Amino acid sequence: MAGDQGKLKEIVDLKSRYDFRLLVDDAHGFGTLGKTGAGAGEEQGVQDQIDLYFSTFAKSMASIGAFIAGERKIIDYIRYNIRSQIFAKSLPMPLVIGNLKRLELLRSQPQLKEKLWENALKLQQGLKERGFDIGKTDSVVTPIYMKGGVEEATAMVMDLRENYKIFCSIVVYPVIPRGHIIYRLIPTAAHTDEDIQLTLEAFTAVKEKLDAGSYKTNAIPDMADARK
Repeated sequence: MAGDQGKLKEIVDLKSRYDFRLLVDDAHGFGTLGKTGAGAGEEQGVQDQIDLYFSTFAKSMASIGAFIAGERKIIDYIRYNIRSQIFAKSLPMPLVIGNLKRLELLRSQPQLKEKLWENALKLQQGLKERGFDIGKTDSVVTPIYMKGGVEEATAMVMDLRENYKIFCSIVVYPVIPRGHIIYRLIPTAAHTDEDIQLTLEAFTAVKEKLDAGSYKTNAIPDMADARK
């Protein structure tokens, strides 16, 4: 949620003292972290100590579906015993072929990952220079922490989308404490310096509106009032 990597080195160190398997959910790390894009384990130098590795095709590969990798006997057991897979349908063949092509691109075009990081660092640095709190992210996921209610967050994200042409995800109560807002920005390799500058200017503008109370709205009426 905050863009920070898990403490994989510290967890791996515990394997010398305790008998357990390590499963890593690396949705945002796969394709973006590590020398070859293999993920957070490669980035932190503990890839060989991960027993089960899970990630999705919906992030860096901009597709759909997910995968889990590990020892063949474990994967075979999961394939034939995990409840959610029994009678489940496989991905359609066009998506499988598309995902294989995306994997090929991750391997053969490292410049895409390099450009992604270039854009992410420009965006993160620009936000910090403008006084925004982005926490301690060490990935391309860029959170922006603000104060406000659910109604304000909803009005603000609509303003960003409709008037500034910027789409981003918001996280509000009850996922995080009441009165707090997290915006999650995730740049891509396709974004330009102009896109980044426009994003910085847009967030500066909407932050001023938020602080001025422009996004405050009346409470949403309950269903009984709505029916009247």
